[in-house]
Amino acid sequence: MKTRATLILLALFLSFNVGFAQQDEECIINLTLMNDFVKNKKYDEAYEPFMKLRESCPKFHSAIYSYGERILKDKIEKTTGTEQVNFINDLMKLWDEGLANFPDKYTAGGILQDKAMLKYDYKEALGYGNKQVYDTFDELYKKAPESFTNPKGLYIYFSTIVDMYDAKEVEVQDVFNKYDDVIDKIGQEIDNYTQKLNPIIQKEEAGETLDARTAQYKKQYESYLENYDKISGSIDTKLGILANCEVLVPLYKRDFDKYRNDSVWLKRAVNRMFNKECTDDPLYVELVKAYDESSPSADTKYFVYNLLMSQGKEKEARPYLDQSYDLETNPLKKSQLAMRFGKSLRKQGNFGAARNYFQKSLELNPSNGRAHAEIAQMYAASANNCGDDQFSKRAVFWLAAAEARKAGKVDGTIRSYAEKLAASYEGSAPTRSEIFEKGNGGEVIKIGCWIGLSVTVPKI
Repeated sequence: MKTRATLILLALFLSFNVGFAQQDEECIINLTLMNDFVKNKKYDEAYEPFMKLRESCPKFHSAIYSYGERILKDKIEKTTGTEQVNFINDLMKLWDEGLANFPDKYTAGGILQDKAMLKYDYKEALGYGNKQVYDTFDELYKKAPESFTNPKGLYIYFSTIVDMYDAKEVEVQDVFNKYDDVIDKIGQEIDNYTQKLNPIIQKEEAGETLDARTAQYKKQYESYLENYDKISGSIDTKLGILANCEVLVPLYKRDFDKYRNDSVWLKRAVNRMFNKECTDDPLYVELVKAYDESSPSADTKYFVYNLLMSQGKEKEARPYLDQSYDLETNPLKKSQLAMRFGKSLRKQGNFGAARNYFQKSLELNPSNGRAHAEIAQMYAASANNCGDDQFSKRAVFWLAAAEARKAGKVDGTIRSYAEKLAASYEGSAPTRSEIFEKGNGGEVIKIGCWIGLSVTVPKI
């Protein structure tokens, strides 16, 4: 059968190419052999025809490089020492050859990312230290940031510079700068996949059935978002105690005069001081004022708002919150701002205003399940205050559970958490026996106070 298939391929090739040469025949035969061996995972047998193709007819077919990658990776896994290093270097050489011969199939940035990951995976065999590992990812970040999309790679990039700091090879400011770079990059990728996911979520919310291809895209986008979310948490953990007030305050005091007009430096300093709750230090006030003066924006107005709130100037602070929201034009960033405002108002106990901002966040980013989860938690926290009797108070938990279910439906990154939250709330709602005793199955209960909604008692 293999001979027959080869003859058919030869006949087809001859019919389109009168000048068919002996070399072309050998290329077809080797391509067929390589294809058969790789599909049957006989990589050792595939190596010889692969190498012949690579040397004699490198432009013959892109499979030389896609299948060759599998063949060489198998060799790398099975070998050690110098032999393994030679195969590692040969795989990197193969990627370069693939780019040169099939530029429509490869990108320089993609190859840089593949090389960086390969060098990290085999850093011990290659004899690489932290600096060499870091430099490979740094080259990718500087030369082709658009191709630096691997969540694991982004974590390695940051983690390695922390290890370099521990070894006294870099200063703490270098770590903070790289943290900001990587977090910004992760934010860009999250925005990218969120924008792709939102239209799919909107289709589902409208009751449309997703076709197989769209459902697969949804799964892929949610997977990337979940991985980026995990990596963000891991990066914060890796940063650890380095970013605390005892380190940040003297560092920023030292550099403030030098960077007082640098909006990027000020933004990062204010953000870190705010996130690490170093806002009681007088330096924070100076940083916020300088940031707002140098580059008024949605961010600066929000920090001024928080600053005034911390000083007890609530009436003076509120306009800055509205200014911040109005100044932002990017829908996803505006959604994030709305979430930030909602959380701030929730902490103040202003649940009604907080829900408005969480709902605004959802209008701008329908796949933001965290907004639904925040609303669910506020409903649950208000159960004792928003019912007329014990039954209606506990009925509030049905609203909370329904909102938590929405969170898991639209946002795969928190689906497990949302389902547990919903189950917990359902466990606090009236039981079937209580509904039976009350005899109100199917009735609509109005929930008062700030919630202002109705809930239907389940029929039993």
